[in-house]
Amino acid sequence: MLTVSRKGAKKLLIDTILVARGAEYQAVCRGLNRVAGGKPSVVAIPVGTKPLGRFLRQLPSIGDRVLVMGLCGSLLPGYQVGEIVLYEDCIYPEASALTQPCDRSLTARLEKKLPKKSFVRGLTSDRVIWSATEKQKLGLLGADVVDMEGFAALEFLTQAGASVAMLRVISDDCHHNLPDLTSAFSDDGILQPLPLAIAMFKQPLAATRLIRGSLQGLKVLEQVTTLLFSA
Repeated sequence: MLTVSRKGAKKLLIDTILVARGAEYQAVCRGLNRVAGGKPSVVAIPVGTKPLGRFLRQLPSIGDRVLVMGLCGSLLPGYQVGEIVLYEDCIYPEASALTQPCDRSLTARLEKKLPKKSFVRGLTSDRVIWSATEKQKLGLLGADVVDMEGFAALEFLTQAGASVAMLRVISDDCHHNLPDLTSAFSDDGILQPLPLAIAMFKQPLAATRLIRGSLQGLKVLEQVTTLLFSA
């Protein structure tokens, strides 16, 4: 059973960062490497609600204040690639559109360190939303951005007693298709190189757009990590 550790809670704004394995995790670590002094621990998590749930249940403990970071996709025209968003709450359509709120106090403290950001409602999906048409339909549910871990992280960690905030960077807009990466993720929420390469090869224009947006989003994610945790 996951327990919340409150040791050293007064010293750091955030005790633990959760971020998806791979490029997003690496971007956050690069950002923290430029920070002097105390830093939060960083935990690489799998992608997807079920893999993440299994992963979190295996963690022995976690900090009192947790920040979920990473990339997300836009569901509405007003949000552009490279934009920093702070979640107010998150919905999960598979759970009858239940809403899971982020911690308001912790989110407000993060807000003060960010010169430019938007407040959003996130929507968590069990699969990659690659179609522009589907993105726009999901936007009609009242959500602004989409991810694959947010709701599960908020629900589980809040029940465990942690204060949770979520900060993401938009890496794709709602106007264009992405490659269909559904088959590229394993059942454990790990991106597999060969299926990924095949999916990208089948849709080269969409793949180019995905790569460009991801690189831009990762650069901002790295920069905002340094900004948040610098004195």
